[in-house]
Amino acid sequence: MLPCVRFLCIIVVALAGCKEPEVSPPDPTPTLPVPPSTAGSSTSKTWEPTEVQPKLPTLKMFVGTVELQVEQARTEKQIQTGMMFRKKMADTQGMLFIHPDVRERGYWMKNVTVPLSIAYIDPAGRILEVHDMEPLNTNSVFSVSQNIQYALEVPQGWFKRKGVGPGAVVMTEKGSLPKTYFPNRR
Repeated sequence: MLPCVRFLCIIVVALAGCKEPEVSPPDPTPTLPVPPSTAGSSTSKTWEPTEVQPKLPTLKMFVGTVELQVEQARTEKQIQTGMMFRKKMADTQGMLFIHPDVRERGYWMKNVTVPLSIAYIDPAGRILEVHDMEPLNTNSVFSVSQNIQYALEVPQGWFKRKGVGPGAVVMTEKGSLPKTYFPNRR
């Protein structure tokens, strides 16, 4: 019986070795954009937020006819960090992301525990889309439109509660979004 047990052990070990190797799923974390000053540099490192950013400069904004106090995310690091690691956002507050270029946009909720809604806004300051975003979801919520220059994050459901949606114009206390953020462009 001993040779038979030895033979079975050899078979079990051989079959275990035939098992397909386990493949790790791809990393769902997208690479964050490299700041323009280091783009193309072979020595540049990818930067990723690790803590809450200090409160950003604020500005009074009007979304349709509704007043909102917004923090302004203008630099790549401010945009990439956004609402990460923050614990709350009041219904009178928001965060406006100002991009230098116009294209499709995608935002995610990595390290964000506050439920948010996001509006994708065209270069003229008109809301084109509104989407709800789930806390800690690392799947990007992409705009359908390729014509997005701004994004506005507010507490989830804010747009519905305030009766604001696609077509509404967003302005600041200084005027239109293009006048406020890109006054020298024609």
